[in-house]
Amino acid sequence: MGNFSTLNYKIVKDILHHRRHIHPMVILFLDLFIVFFSFSLSYLIVQGFVFESVDLGQYMVYSIAFCLVALPVIFFGRLHTGLLRFSNTIDLFRVFAATFTFSVAFLIIVMLFGRSLINGEYNVLMLTLFVNFFITASLLVAFRLFAKSVYIILARRMSNKEIHRVLIYGSDKDAVLVKQALESNRDVNYVVEGFIDTDRSMLNSYLEQKKVYHIKDLARLKRQRNIDELLIVNEGLDARAKKVVIERCIRLGIKVLTVPPAKNWLMGKFDKNQIKKLRIEDLLQRKPIKIDQQKVKNDLNGKRVLITGAAGSIGSEIVRQVISYDPDLLILCDHAESPLHDIQLEIEDQFPKARIEVVLADVSSYERMFKLFDLCKPQVVYHAAAYKHVPMIENNPFEAISVNVGGTKKVADLSVQFGVEKFVMVSTDKAVNPTNVMGASKRLAEIYIQSLNDLSGSSTRFITTRFGNVLGSNGSVIPRFRSQIEKGGPITVTHPEITRYFMTISEAVQLVLEAGTMGQGGEIFVFDMGKPVKIVDMARKMIQLAGLEENRDIRITYTGLRPGEKLYEELLASAELTLPTHHEKISIAKVRNYAYEDASQSIDELLEINGKHDNRAVVLKMKQIVPEFLSKNSEYEELDALVSKPGAH
Repeated sequence: MGNFSTLNYKIVKDILHHRRHIHPMVILFLDLFIVFFSFSLSYLIVQGFVFESVDLGQYMVYSIAFCLVALPVIFFGRLHTGLLRFSNTIDLFRVFAATFTFSVAFLIIVMLFGRSLINGEYNVLMLTLFVNFFITASLLVAFRLFAKSVYIILARRMSNKEIHRVLIYGSDKDAVLVKQALESNRDVNYVVEGFIDTDRSMLNSYLEQKKVYHIKDLARLKRQRNIDELLIVNEGLDARAKKVVIERCIRLGIKVLTVPPAKNWLMGKFDKNQIKKLRIEDLLQRKPIKIDQQKVKNDLNGKRVLITGAAGSIGSEIVRQVISYDPDLLILCDHAESPLHDIQLEIEDQFPKARIEVVLADVSSYERMFKLFDLCKPQVVYHAAAYKHVPMIENNPFEAISVNVGGTKKVADLSVQFGVEKFVMVSTDKAVNPTNVMGASKRLAEIYIQSLNDLSGSSTRFITTRFGNVLGSNGSVIPRFRSQIEKGGPITVTHPEITRYFMTISEAVQLVLEAGTMGQGGEIFVFDMGKPVKIVDMARKMIQLAGLEENRDIRITYTGLRPGEKLYEELLASAELTLPTHHEKISIAKVRNYAYEDASQSIDELLEINGKHDNRAVVLKMKQIVPEFLSKNSEYEELDALVSKPGAH
């Protein structure tokens, strides 16, 4: 008996995994049987189930003739060729259309050639066909839905794969398409338990036999249905409602996944790889930024644009956004070979007609940069090349000065020499009251850039943009936390109170382009970074997003502040003021201006000292040029006292 059950199980499993389960001719036969049964039932209903009054001969002629008319309509309408397990709303509409067609065709044929069979009972025939239309269509549809449901139930029970009980956020067309795609997915065992929506007009209604619930039902559904995941279609959702449902899911331990809208499915088909885990970037993202696209286009269209640091997080996004404005030539310059190659392939793939020039070069090499300017003659420069990692730069001041200061000076000087129209530098909030070498090096670059704007005989507009951390940039805290979670922890945070400002890379670059259009030269534009975020809170949210629990699955450990690291970042120094611009998220910092002669002399002296590779002498000179540079948690703290002493060297 056990062997027989095992054999049956194997047969059913083999059938379920076979591409075609039921032969089309079998489906055709079953459809015709349903048509015959439905017509018979309709005839009896009209006759009031008074069997004595039924003319058996007339009934047989009617029913056989009706099936003969229905057969070619079903056959040539190919209702029998579709796989029942994939039946969708279009297939069901075709059933109704076919039923209507053969019902009307039968009536016309009888009226033209079979008047003698009717015997004047026009009303009986018409009423029978009317009732039959609804019964036949309903039973044909029910047959397909029943077959589909049986397949899904058996496939799940026979599958060795883990069952994923999911809810879908939304109740629009995309949500329904996602439901259909999930249920037909053979790679993952999804069970859609319903839809979640905030639209009260949709609550308690049903979409493809699945109920639409309110957000408040999440806890009950989690408890009663063992919900594992919530899927969100990444388009057209109210940001506030989306955030509420995500936060609630995180508290309940429900994983949040995202899928692209149907129009973005690969080759028009849903692929399991398109289901993505919700990222912390998605959760922290603010309202979309609006920029003046036309002004940016007027600024860049048909121009030769140079982007230094083009392979970095910010630089590569500048590349992606600038190329959409159709520049005449886009010059990608970076010292990192592999990342530069990656962004080159991406741009060539997405913009095959765009003119690009890829230059592998170090901005601190005057000869290489001179050749680049001489050959390409850029009209607009976005300078994003810089070293940025605070602890590493604290231990290697020479490189920070060589690239962040010396490289910026060389590119800026060449911009003046070759008559560049506009030079936009990407700076950082760490340049405000710097406590580390990296921040101070960027402040030195700002000082020099600003001073060049007043250089006699120069037509180049020099503009600086200053903002905080960008979400998900290379080497930043989010990729690090994600990697630590994947390894099972622990997550390392330097201090429980450390906070940072964050914005998305795309958002930051949009503001860089907008600031570039409004800049007249000499400004330092400061971006509205929103509210600061506690790093430890971000770590906790990332643990929850991964469906894990702090201390049970993953621990958070505190390692202490690193050399040069602040607890809190500032976007403006206390002595600075800001002026508003026409864009609500961009302000102008009023900072101390340095005369070009003074700034140039100080920078040249710093670069000369830097050539001797004496770190202490380099940092001391930096502190003399930037008196607000006070080291924290660093070996260079003792130099702060020397700066105030006259004659200190």
